[in-house]
Amino acid sequence: MRKAIPYRPHGFAPALGLIIVLTQAPLFAVAAGAPPNSPGRVGINGNSLSLIYAGETIFEGTVENKSSTFEVRTQVLRTGDKIEQVVYLFGAEPGSPIVLTGRIRGSEEAFPCEVDRRDRRGAGPLIVRHVSGLSRSLLNRAVYDRRGDWVVSADSNAAVTIRPAGLEAGRQAFDLAAEGGEITLRFRPRYYNKHRGLEYFEPWTYEPWKDSVAGWTSWFAFFDRITEEDVVETAAAFAEALKSFGYDYFQIDDGYQQIQGAPEKWLNPNVKFPKGLPFLVETIRKRGLKPGIWTAASVLDSPPVKEHPEWFVRDGKGVPVRGNWIGWVLDASNPVALERMVKALYRGLVGQGWQYFKLDALRHLRYEGYNANRDYFDKKGVEPAAALRRYVQAVRDMIGRGRFLLACWGIRPELAGLVDACRIGDDGFAYAGLAQFNSFNNVVWRNDPDHIELDADGYRSTLVTTLTGSLMMLTDKPATYRTEAVEPARRTAPVLFTRPGQIYDVDPSRSALIAKTDTEVSGGGPRPFDAGYTPSCFLYSLEIDRPFENWLALGRTGGDFSEIRLDDLGLDPAKEYYIFEFWSKKLLGSFSGAFAPGPLDPRFRSQAFVIRERTAYPQVIATNRHVTGGGPDLETVHWDGGILSGKSRAIPGDPYILYLTEPDGYLLDKVEAAGANVEKIDRDGRLARVTLAAKGNEAISWKARFVRT
Repeated sequence: MRKAIPYRPHGFAPALGLIIVLTQAPLFAVAAGAPPNSPGRVGINGNSLSLIYAGETIFEGTVENKSSTFEVRTQVLRTGDKIEQVVYLFGAEPGSPIVLTGRIRGSEEAFPCEVDRRDRRGAGPLIVRHVSGLSRSLLNRAVYDRRGDWVVSADSNAAVTIRPAGLEAGRQAFDLAAEGGEITLRFRPRYYNKHRGLEYFEPWTYEPWKDSVAGWTSWFAFFDRITEEDVVETAAAFAEALKSFGYDYFQIDDGYQQIQGAPEKWLNPNVKFPKGLPFLVETIRKRGLKPGIWTAASVLDSPPVKEHPEWFVRDGKGVPVRGNWIGWVLDASNPVALERMVKALYRGLVGQGWQYFKLDALRHLRYEGYNANRDYFDKKGVEPAAALRRYVQAVRDMIGRGRFLLACWGIRPELAGLVDACRIGDDGFAYAGLAQFNSFNNVVWRNDPDHIELDADGYRSTLVTTLTGSLMMLTDKPATYRTEAVEPARRTAPVLFTRPGQIYDVDPSRSALIAKTDTEVSGGGPRPFDAGYTPSCFLYSLEIDRPFENWLALGRTGGDFSEIRLDDLGLDPAKEYYIFEFWSKKLLGSFSGAFAPGPLDPRFRSQAFVIRERTAYPQVIATNRHVTGGGPDLETVHWDGGILSGKSRAIPGDPYILYLTEPDGYLLDKVEAAGANVEKIDRDGRLARVTLAAKGNEAISWKARFVRT
């Protein structure tokens, strides 16, 4: 599914003729491994400008202005290990605008985004932005290349647009256009690694998990009182209600093990599970789900400590130490301890068939275990963070890259690259962290806001989780899945793979403090750098970019908004857009400039808007399948000669509704569908609702014929 990928520059040759080097820096030819923490080479030939980094031309462009004269100043700014390379362009005559057009090229993991926080005065409300595909937002002023961990951006002193230009020999290309009295380009190598302080972030060695991760976890449903009967009953109810909608995982949490200790105490469960763990794996698989299991890094069982004290962290007298929550502290710098206590456990679990691993107590191993006993590790010449990485690396070595690994709980920056997801906050769902660590999501790892209960907040919780592309695990007793409470869960899975629209955190209050993980000695309760409970942001946008269309899904969770401006969403305020509220299935109308969202419906405690640019001909406004209005289900949409056609993925047994416009001069006459029955066509004003019933799991090909009136 995923593999480690070395960073290999391709050596794109610039076609600019003779280049005069303005910024002296060595030209690195890195065959594999880490890209250099070094400035690039800036060159100019006449009015042509280029930037070469690590053997690649990552930018080339042309400068123009009416007076035909401009000046260029370049400099390299260093703050510790942080490097910023600045190219400053300005017209020789004051007030004379200059225009820079060019192309940015990066790896296949490059994407447009914002890198610098906008001045809040007049900058509109806080919005967490994510993108499925490549963004075309007017808010973008940068391109971040995750593979090389570099960013090229334009400062706010010029008007800027950045648009995807397609693949060129396996490299993503983006067109940049900037205009102003002055233009500042900024290059930052090793952006997350150095500028964001993630010492262990080496994205050239791994890819993020791209598949949807949605399912069920037992913790808030049963806590540690879970039984074998609970697993059997819940798996049946959960699979029947939600499997076909995109929920694939079923994870057993704390309560099955004999005690947190030696591998056999995990692999052979307690008396509540008389048929053993392989029976649970088989039961879950028979329901079409992927089995997941909880484990913890703590050791609460004394026999291994008495038999092998050398496997554990010891005090000055050679006595194994203990810590709250973690118990006895396994010494992960001891390879024998790792083999006998860690690798043996996960080798056994993999052999049983588990595919999803939730690894708990990592904060306690780091804080009470390793940081609180730094003297012990100093004598061994091992950093506590490195010891924790050895522990988790042992787990990863056993489960491989094809099985999912969730680190739990609290921010674990030292585990970047080893884990697929990180539970960023405390027990219980809290979406504040999705704005506090939005820039980490699907770049460093997948954010886990913790398990969702389908209670009065079910619509809001599932909405923000799917719009941010986060990990989504439900936790209810089986009876819940036989009620209407499942509706928001059905409309928010699968979770699309997203990239952040901002590579800064919208609420930086937590991520600014992650360096404190090196000095904490207690994990009792959330730390100041862990995701908090109080949201500072009430708007979450997910831009959907597909070959046939680009549109926006916008979630609102609260706040007082008399209007929402389209330019604050990255849309063109001069254009007209249809706004459809998904939960209520109401078309608000078409708007330019701004729209009034109205009050929150107490049934939903949120609003979910689907926003599409208005066309003069009939178009799809939304589908009822998914809160994004078609993100995972619409495969193609095409208008040609009076026929609106498309291909959709629907779910058998779940009525599939297309919401189509009937603009002035058009009337829906007939609908045909291959792979589905046309159940009915009805209207709400100028909105036609076409209900289809899928015959099977194959895609539906549909055609809507319109006549002129």
